[in-house]
Amino acid sequence: MGLILTTDKLTKTYGKKDAAKNISIHIREGEIYGLIGRNGAGKTTVMRMITGLSKPTSGSYQLHGNNKYGAGVLIESPGIYPKFSAYENIKLKCIAMGCDSKKYINELLDTVGLENTGKKNAGSFSLGMRQRLGIALALVGDPRMIVLDEPINGLDPQGIVEVRQTLERLKEEKGITIMISSHILDELGKIADSYGIIHEGELLDEFTTEELNDRCGQYVCIRTEDDGRALSVIKGIGYGDAFIDKSNRIRVENAIHDTVRLNRALVENGVGVIESYIKNISLEDYYLSVTGGNHNG
Repeated sequence: MGLILTTDKLTKTYGKKDAAKNISIHIREGEIYGLIGRNGAGKTTVMRMITGLSKPTSGSYQLHGNNKYGAGVLIESPGIYPKFSAYENIKLKCIAMGCDSKKYINELLDTVGLENTGKKNAGSFSLGMRQRLGIALALVGDPRMIVLDEPINGLDPQGIVEVRQTLERLKEEKGITIMISSHILDELGKIADSYGIIHEGELLDEFTTEELNDRCGQYVCIRTEDDGRALSVIKGIGYGDAFIDKSNRIRVENAIHDTVRLNRALVENGVGVIESYIKNISLEDYYLSVTGGNHNG
């Protein structure tokens, strides 16, 4: 799978502050690439530069292959006319881009699940419907890649599911590459193939889902009636790397096949076990380990 977008030390400086510094990302064709970072980390700045909405201070970017209109884009709120229907909103952009066709517009509406909205004004749409209309507008001109900035932010659970299903359909049925930023990591982890972690304007890491799984692994999580005593017991039977984490649970590395032994040792030493389970390290856990701080959105 070849690359569709690369950047080389992309930098944007406002005054003396680097909003994005030396960003070099690599997005493969046909994948969903998740750009992760808290608010103000530089995600939107990067997206604005690679879609031509903001001029880089230094560095460069390249959209590879045949992309007549560049990347489609949805940054911040969708630019829709609230008194027009979904069909009319798309038609206006199609006219501007020279691809006006009733069949084409209806296909876009169908792609994002808005085919039954009829003459209903877009201003009365739910937030999720407006986001899907924004995605349809980004698809006008048939770009091979679209860039979406926080498209699920503020949506209710149903809206999140609808947008997620739309993105999955675009990837699987249309082969469209999607770059999406989000700080809702559980949702991003359900759809992304690759990730980039951006923190304080710098790209700290890039990795695939497979690499994430290899790096994260699993551990045993235990909560007891006396965690201090329990930790002494666990270390006493050979698990020296056990510790009490920030959620006040005992974390035991390299012991996922030894849960019976751990629980038996605690009970035999008079420590009441409240819960004991194997936990998969999540995307959020990995993000926090890389950035070294609390994920506060």
